[in-house]
Amino acid sequence: MDQSPHGAAQLSDDRDGPGRTAAMPMGFGGQAMAAEGSTLRVRSYGDMSTMDPAHSNGVFDEEIHASVYNKLIQYKPGSEWGWQLDAASMIEQADPTHIKFALRDDIGFTNGHGAMTAEDVKFSFERIIADETESPNKPDMGSFSHVEVTGEREGTIVLNEPFAPLWSIALPYITGNIVSKAATEAAGGRIGTDPAAESGPYLRASWSPKEKTVLTRNPDWKGDAPAWDNIEILPIDDENTAEIAFEAGELDFTRVSLGSVEHYRAGVPNGGTLVENPSLFYVWLGMNLDHPKLQNPKLRQAIQHAIDVPSILEAAYFGAVEPSTGIIAPGLAGHRQAGKVAPAADFARAAELMAESGETNVSLTLDVLNKTTFTTTAQIIQATLAGIGITVEINVLESGAFWDSGNNENLQLVLNRFSMTPDPTYATAWFTTEQAGIWNWENFRNAEFDQLHADAARETDLAKRAEMYIRAQDLMEESGAYRFITHEATPVVHSSGIIPALRPDGLTLLRYFGKS
Repeated sequence: MDQSPHGAAQLSDDRDGPGRTAAMPMGFGGQAMAAEGSTLRVRSYGDMSTMDPAHSNGVFDEEIHASVYNKLIQYKPGSEWGWQLDAASMIEQADPTHIKFALRDDIGFTNGHGAMTAEDVKFSFERIIADETESPNKPDMGSFSHVEVTGEREGTIVLNEPFAPLWSIALPYITGNIVSKAATEAAGGRIGTDPAAESGPYLRASWSPKEKTVLTRNPDWKGDAPAWDNIEILPIDDENTAEIAFEAGELDFTRVSLGSVEHYRAGVPNGGTLVENPSLFYVWLGMNLDHPKLQNPKLRQAIQHAIDVPSILEAAYFGAVEPSTGIIAPGLAGHRQAGKVAPAADFARAAELMAESGETNVSLTLDVLNKTTFTTTAQIIQATLAGIGITVEINVLESGAFWDSGNNENLQLVLNRFSMTPDPTYATAWFTTEQAGIWNWENFRNAEFDQLHADAARETDLAKRAEMYIRAQDLMEESGAYRFITHEATPVVHSSGIIPALRPDGLTLLRYFGKS
């Protein structure tokens, strides 16, 4: 998991639409057409950085790790979040702090490191939380304590206290990858850019930095046979460049820019298909509750009601995304069906609130990251707030200065975008009192919210968790410090020869990609 809420995931400049031109990525010249024979070619937005799950930098490492390593459970492809067995033949929650598991007996590690055992599971999980490992992914393990080995292939995961995200983050995502204890210790305790031992349906055959990673079938894999002999993963930062490669038949799969969605809705070249998924990102306008100019709750409420989200989505997101109702995306426990403030502006109500506030000649600054999507959004906000007598000065910042905004005492309004994992606790974590002035730039402090965040992470009843997270978002909105905008979207295109396997947020599960 990316260990800050803005994460390693990048925001592309989605203004470029059809007819764009760009330099082709390295290694593309003279390539055979994609999906020729049994080679699948997919685009990743970043290059692999390590083969060590303990030091994974996020999605672009994990899509490789998830193919060459195994977990007890893996995410299930589809439109709803769920998991399926992988290395585990059985796994069950024995009580709130104990999870029993048994491993399949047909998974072995490469390079002569033998069968996967419960000792490998113990080593892999305990290594993540060990101080000497210095894993940036340690928070994903939550209240994990240790693994008790009860047999060669049996064990029990022990928690210090109940931790619901174990099933949605810790086990099926980055920290769930099981490595060989013997191979890792032989490598000095840390895996570099070459795997020490693999066990999944694919093996990493080669890596050419900034050009491509090649996966090939594992001949010793005993599970369901993967559909492709080879998978080539090409790191292409720019989505428009990736679209050119796709249309030229040199990629089978890529995310596309929001600006290109309308173009692809009219038809995908070469018989391909457009798939539109909501993402886990969330975008909102925040108001710094500590700033003298924003102390009046009626003023903040007036701002909430005056911002017209549909206008923002049409101008900045090309009408390719839906309004959000909070920080928790559709499909996750705690997603609100509707917010307390409707997406469309209510200028009459905003004017009433301004009158009730007694504020006049209000001028505010709005800080935004220097991305066209954000600056366009800021201009819409500037125009609509002018309609209720609020003057907004847009302050465009480069990445370094913007992401240091937690230290900015003069921050007033801020347009922000955080990343997510498929568990609501990762959303609420950044808005606690403890995070005020760190990632909680609104300096929102609410004891009930803090308690809900803590309790919900321990609650294993899904319905009760959902109620807690809905209430937490209600409290955020009632403070007047938040105007929720969108969760964005993850539009992807794929060629006619493949059946993609995607998480509900549109990210790839390469080991499950099929052929049509």
